[in-house]
Amino acid sequence: MPQPPDKERTFIPLNIAVLTVSDTRTEESDKSGKTLVQRLSDAGHRLAEKAIVPDNVYKIRALIARWIAQDDVQVVITTGGTGITGRDTTPEAVKPLLDKVIDGFGEMFRYLSYEEINTSTLQSRALAGVANGTIVFCLPGSTGACQTGWDKLIQPQLDHRTRPCNLVELMPRLLES
Repeated sequence: MPQPPDKERTFIPLNIAVLTVSDTRTEESDKSGKTLVQRLSDAGHRLAEKAIVPDNVYKIRALIARWIAQDDVQVVITTGGTGITGRDTTPEAVKPLLDKVIDGFGEMFRYLSYEEINTSTLQSRALAGVANGTIVFCLPGSTGACQTGWDKLIQPQLDHRTRPCNLVELMPRLLES
């Protein structure tokens, strides 16, 4: 069970970009992207930008590279393209951009997802890492996966009040200001 936030610490709102990777979704049909935007807003963070790109490794990589190069984007969350079909290329697009992979994120996501979808979780290539001081999370495209990823992993780690440690503490650009 997660610990309650440390009330002696101040919440620090982050600028978060959300990317939906899909050949078929539009702004109207993008439930997963909307779920992430709603949850990050409800938590007190700010939406830096939201986009939808097709399952194309170069288009995915180009947009994420632009976001991680921007000083005003601290976090990028993607949804979609993490499966094992031929068009699922989000991990291949993102991994070359990462300075460090956060292995525990994918491991924990699959562990938590197992409780919900059993062995189907082994098809997930959810991952996270750090690129140019920006935290990048790659979630599967289902709304349920986005809810699980945000609620149980991402949100607590993007809250500076989470103890004993959180990812916000590791963002030097943010803490220097």
